Amino acid sequence: MKKTGAQIVWETLVNEGVEVVFGYPGGANLPIYDALPDFPKVHHVLVRHEQGAAHMADGYARASGRVGVAMATSGPGATNLVTGIATALMDSSPTVFITGQVNSKLLGYDAFQETDVTGITLPITKHNYLVTEASEIGPTLREAFYIARTGRPGPVLVDITKDAQQNLAEWDLRDPSPIRMRGYRPDYSPSTSDLEKAVELIQSARRPVILAGRGVLMSGATAELLEFAERTQTPVALTLLGLGGFPASHPLNLGMMGMHGEAFVNQAIQESDLLLAFGMRFDDRVTGNLKSYAPHARKIHVEIDKSEINKNVKVDVALVGDLASTLRQILKQAPSAGQEHDEWLAVIKDWKGDTAVRDIQNLPDNGHLYAAHVINDLWRVTEGKAMVVTDVGQNQMWTAQYYKQNYPGNFITSGGLGTMGFGLPAAIGAKFARPEQEVWVVAGDGGIQMTQSELSTAAQEGIKVNVAIINNGYLGMVRQWQEFFYDKRYSATPMRGPDFVKLTEAHGLIGLRVSTRDEVEPAIRMAQQTEGTVVIDFRVEKEDSVYPMVPTGADLKHMIRRPISNPIMENAETSM
Repeated sequence: MKKTGAQIVWETLVNEGVEVVFGYPGGANLPIYDALPDFPKVHHVLVRHEQGAAHMADGYARASGRVGVAMATSGPGATNLVTGIATALMDSSPTVFITGQVNSKLLGYDAFQETDVTGITLPITKHNYLVTEASEIGPTLREAFYIARTGRPGPVLVDITKDAQQNLAEWDLRDPSPIRMRGYRPDYSPSTSDLEKAVELIQSARRPVILAGRGVLMSGATAELLEFAERTQTPVALTLLGLGGFPASHPLNLGMMGMHGEAFVNQAIQESDLLLAFGMRFDDRVTGNLKSYAPHARKIHVEIDKSEINKNVKVDVALVGDLASTLRQILKQAPSAGQEHDEWLAVIKDWKGDTAVRDIQNLPDNGHLYAAHVINDLWRVTEGKAMVVTDVGQNQMWTAQYYKQNYPGNFITSGGLGTMGFGLPAAIGAKFARPEQEVWVVAGDGGIQMTQSELSTAAQEGIKVNVAIINNGYLGMVRQWQEFFYDKRYSATPMRGPDFVKLTEAHGLIGLRVSTRDEVEPAIRMAQQTEGTVVIDFRVEKEDSVYPMVPTGADLKHMIRRPISNPIMENAETSM
């Protein structure tokens, strides 16, 4: 049966199980939008900016585990997606972006709103396509979804010319043929010999540490990680994106590693004799100076993306494959009676006692409102069960430090790209994925202004997300670095913000303002009980900082009792 290319787009999306699409119409994708009313199974969310659509699709994917979908027109519509696409790539988020393109006969002639979006996004997508024939739309979209969700997930862009959307083509939705792509291998699994080598290292280790990353969550390996850690009595340090992959309340949980992790966690990594890297990529925020990173440790790397092996840190055993499956294979061979590392755990506990342990009780309560107060009270009132989606900067790190994650999948943030403006739209996408979940945005006064227009999207959709703005009147993380490394020369970081309460009300929503500690809990509870999105402007201490800043590969001898020691790492100011 013949269908238009636009009809094929929607039929394919429905067949892929897509229920929500985030997008913005324009001239080059108008045929797709004209066909939309005929497909009521798909709910379209009209965003206020295409970047918001990209982040919403990303947030939806992270919260659901399914592929998130965003649409835009050609030219500026497509280029406005770029930041969100790069964000999804860095954090391995399964997303498909569908853009309209000018008529195929006009390609290369600088037509109105023509942009080579496939060329632009080639470095920031897992794969991308330019489709000029209606008959190729269905097969291409099927491949796009397959690529996005298999192996290491990531973004795929499909650019479709306007005439391909309009033209007719034969299309059989019931095509049962499996997708096979030459050169694409998403199904690696470790060899028996490599598994045996890994088990030997595990059994001989005396000071092991597990490094758990986002791969734990994406693989659904939380149960396997818990069993492995308990059976081998191995402490677990987590990356920023790995938070929630191992319960914060578990005695083997060390907490977050890296630049904004605890000093004792990084010291444990430095002094370990075996690092078990599970679904993480040894990024610079975790390792610091690679030359001095964990010099005494043998290293086992379990990772689904073969290109990450030995990219940053040379390892002794590489197990390429799905983490959950690989851990199950290791557990079959690991000691059934368990291993004992009591002495090692006691040493780590002693180091922890020597540090300024992050404890809300140790924070001053002198009439000033600190960000840590806000995050801790939010954690307490929500009983740690809310999904928290952060923006980027100090607000992100305070949330990572003070909102203890015991539930997998409840912490969403932009880790790799560090995208300001991510929080609000990503939270809207996450709420569509899990409508019964309590969702909170934690954002700074800088980041929220980048995508605050999506408050109108929340209002139009009648969706409920609560927004906590940590308002310190600065671009806080940059200001903090200026304080530590540039003698408090606050260049271009003081920020005059709008009246966030009035701004929220202008969007037709409820806004609150909090400036003292005793107002925090009532405001949070009011937001919980109020229908629709609520924004709370928390006026916190202006020059408060995130502590500590201690990368793993740094010289830790001078950092055990002090949260800051300069230099933190080589070229620290350029690695912010």
